[in-house]
Amino acid sequence: MSSSIVTLTMNPAIDVHTAVGQVLPNRKLRCSGSLREAGGGGVNVARVVRRLGDEATAIVPVGGISGRRLIELLASEGIETRTIPIAGETRETFTVSETGSGNQFRFVTEGPNLQESEWQAALDAIRSLRPVPAMLVASGSLPRGAPEDFYGRLSAIASDIGFRLIVDTSGVPLRHAVGPGTFLLKPNLAEFRDLTGGEAFSDLFLEGAAMALVATGKTKAVVISMGAAGAIYASEGGVRRIAAPTVRVESRVGAGDSMVGGIVVGLSRGLSFDDAVMFGVASGSAAVMTAGTQLCRREDAEHLFNEMRSRKSA
Repeated sequence: MSSSIVTLTMNPAIDVHTAVGQVLPNRKLRCSGSLREAGGGGVNVARVVRRLGDEATAIVPVGGISGRRLIELLASEGIETRTIPIAGETRETFTVSETGSGNQFRFVTEGPNLQESEWQAALDAIRSLRPVPAMLVASGSLPRGAPEDFYGRLSAIASDIGFRLIVDTSGVPLRHAVGPGTFLLKPNLAEFRDLTGGEAFSDLFLEGAAMALVATGKTKAVVISMGAAGAIYASEGGVRRIAAPTVRVESRVGAGDSMVGGIVVGLSRGLSFDDAVMFGVASGSAAVMTAGTQLCRREDAEHLFNEMRSRKSA
């Protein structure tokens, strides 16, 4: 392993994207040509890191023909991988763009059912990483068969061997992702409200609930992504709101993963935590400027970041 950034995607996918004039029921719809890309939360973060000029190693459980295709797609982008063989077939997800309205329809399949030996092999692979990475991003849903506290177990490993664990997930796995080794939780607004019992509706409540997670040692920092409203983050240094730049919206697919990738690259470059989150917001905003399922472009992310930092220092 040559990179200091590692991503773990327990439920990766091949993302298939196509377009049609209008989505209608009970009819055969003639779509344009399809595009296939490697996908899943951590996989997308690794792709963003690569696009932003850094390197990441992607750890993925894969199986079947689609699993082999996923590895080929990652290799075509120059991304180093470590694979965990599984008996089940790697899933495919589908995004259909309706050109007449600009709407997107996203169909997310369930994925394979992992055996205990398979999900345990992923934890063992993390525990045996040498050299120990500076950061590990665990992102996306958990597959069937994996324990709900999987990310909590990962937090314990991070505490034992000393890497920064960044978790981007939702629901019950997010509630279990806290722990002594968790450096950063990155929920979106809906996921954070679910985590806190749905009571955090105002900025004041959001800030207080995020700071409580930090103060009680459940994580070192929380970044709540809020789409066009930017982000609120809490860390040992306090709470801050970062406004998102105004950009043209082509697609909202990939904005969250681009934001996480931007934060990780910012930290890898030695930016302050504040500037790293700002670079993440810039990268997420850059992603919505691209069509279909495309992720952010480096030139867009860096241009937006430089503008945001100029306004900050003005």
